[in-house]
Amino acid sequence: MKMCYNRLGKSSKPIITHMTHQVKVEISNNQKTVRIENRTNALIRKACLAVLKAEDFDRNALVSVCFVDNEQIRELNKTYRSKDAVTDVLSFPTFDGNDYDIDPASGYSILGDIVINAERAMLQAEEYGHSGSRELAFLTVHSCLHLLGYDHETSAENEREMREKEENILKSLGETR
Repeated sequence: MKMCYNRLGKSSKPIITHMTHQVKVEISNNQKTVRIENRTNALIRKACLAVLKAEDFDRNALVSVCFVDNEQIRELNKTYRSKDAVTDVLSFPTFDGNDYDIDPASGYSILGDIVINAERAMLQAEEYGHSGSRELAFLTVHSCLHLLGYDHETSAENEREMREKEENILKSLGETR
């Protein structure tokens, strides 16, 4: 099985790898207590594909998805964003303003890494009164949009645009509130 591409400097074996004509999602589990199921992998892959389709991204793509716990994401948030706080998801795009890195083995555009806090995701699903799969789909869509250059933290207009895109993509996946 191929090693996960991971800009965070930690390579780990993916638990599940799926190939399609458009996207390769590699999922690793750095938290021993999180159980990744086939349906979770399929949901994340579908969410990534839906974002790429909505954004007319016409190249093959590779996205690394990693599940962590509260402690691990807090450390990543502190290290890479100077925010000493637990968050639900982090995105690490490879886009440098010109183009994406290319995976030499496959020729795929490497969009970057998505780090999902599994603990927080399940808590938020409960708080918001929707399913865990809806929360994971939302976090994946949200992060994929970040990997494609969207940033809701730069202005109210960008936040509105990103939220609108998220809701439209989730609706296309049948993941509504």
